[in-house]
Amino acid sequence: MYGHVEKLAQEIKKGAASVEGVEVKIWQVPETLPEEVVGKMGAPPKTDAPIIIADELATADGFVFGFPTKFGIMPAQFKAFLDSTRGLWRTQQLAGKHAEIFYSTGSQGGGQETTALTTITQLVHHGMIFVPIGYTFGVGIFEMENVKSGSPYGAETYAGDGSRQPSQLELDQAFHQEKYLASITKKLKKEQAL
Repeated sequence: MYGHVEKLAQEIKKGAASVEGVEVKIWQVPETLPEEVVGKMGAPPKTDAPIIIADELATADGFVFGFPTKFGIMPAQFKAFLDSTRGLWRTQQLAGKHAEIFYSTGSQGGGQETTALTTITQLVHHGMIFVPIGYTFGVGIFEMENVKSGSPYGAETYAGDGSRQPSQLELDQAFHQEKYLASITKKLKKEQAL
């Protein structure tokens, strides 16, 4: 809501682009709240990223879904978008595609694991292959001296009241995550073509 996911998305894009031959697109899901309500919430203006429609998912080889956590789960806007993918689900057009997630939460204990676990169920119904980053980020995932979010499920940042911005370590984890997924997706796509 405050631009934290957008900042992580830019690092995600850079991470994917660092893998030769990988094309990256950033989309945003449609807003479900009236502009008046969004304005009262103090949300900044939307980015210029195009609004995605469900059928566009079928054109991608892999996905990294990002969103702010709302009450320990994905926000209603993202859930509404996933609900619009029924046609893709019925024909299993997303089956076998690789997917990761990243997100922001307001605080420690603000839904990091519940957001990830409840999102995975959406991917499973589509037959997508969830690719967590696990502990591939190395010692960065174990950082304890500074405030940092992120988990084996995916990159994350703490947003707090909106004033805290992603740390460099959180941005580095987002970059790493997408470089990791892009490499795996490229490798598996090449093997499937053989």
